[in-house]
Amino acid sequence: MHIPPKTPEVRVPRLVGLMAMDARRTADARGVFLAAPDRPDFHRTAVDYVVRQYPPPGVDVPRGAVVTVWFDLGEGEGGGGAGVREPRPPRPPSGGMRRELDEPGGDMYAVAGFGSC
Repeated sequence: MHIPPKTPEVRVPRLVGLMAMDARRTADARGVFLAAPDRPDFHRTAVDYVVRQYPPPGVDVPRGAVVTVWFDLGEGEGGGGAGVREPRPPRPPSGGMRRELDEPGGDMYAVAGFGSC
């Protein structure tokens, strides 16, 4: 556990992307308190990830100040339920079976224009 020096101001840590338990530990080590308006059971939340915080990281605040964190994206912030998307392989050219060429028959050198040896 990091013990911050006893200064009147502390720097807000970056909490976005951390799990709830790690965010609490980080905030405690930096000398700030956390509040989570979207999680009334915040003290028991463990594996949810912080998606937003206020004040932003790097801001100097008085020791013991409250940093508000959110675990759900708000309205219009990209929480549209799209989830993680996998990359798609390239699609075949349009035309399907009509575009397939016949297998060359006979001597493969003749097809290439070399004639037979």
